[in-house]
Amino acid sequence: MNLKLNGEQRRVEAGSSIPDVLAILGFEVTRGVAVAVDGEVIPRSGWDSFLIRDGMQIEVLRAVQGG
Repeated sequence: MNLKLNGEQRRVEAGSSIPDVLAILGFEVTRGVAVAVDGEVIPRSGWDSFLIRDGMQIEVLRAVQGG
């Protein structure tokens, strides 16, 4: 499947979940990470069951400290 991940075209396997996508980016599933799919923020409690579909646009953000 093809999707847009943080603005870049990527291929993922069918049946991938949000943690699978985070692994592609090298993110550990930790606090301070937010995920939006097609403009909608997905609560962390739903990450494991949210299946990625072809053509989705996914943005992954990490909170950082500082000013």
